[in-house]
Amino acid sequence: MFVKKGDKVRVIAGKDKGTEATVLVALPKVNKVIVEGVAKVKKHQKPNNEYPQGAIVEKEAPIHVSNVQVLDKNGVAGRVGYKFVDGKKVRYNKKSGEMLD
Repeated sequence: MFVKKGDKVRVIAGKDKGTEATVLVALPKVNKVIVEGVAKVKKHQKPNNEYPQGAIVEKEAPIHVSNVQVLDKNGVAGRVGYKFVDGKKVRYNKKSGEMLD
């Protein structure tokens, strides 16, 4: 999967299109990512120690990895490529040529 936890990404599809935020969790087995502040859903929480009365909690839902583009340190969004530098496989932005790792 081309996205890792902590990457800065831009959402390119869906109701939050154009939003730039960081990846909180990468889920490679299902090709999804959880992005900070994107795809908020309301979850009805049963009463527990944290919410004694119960509550309606807003949290981020996973979105498909194809709906995000990785940003490099200059803020340029592009596709991710791989190449070997000094014997190590590194990710780079194909549009700008900037290293991501």
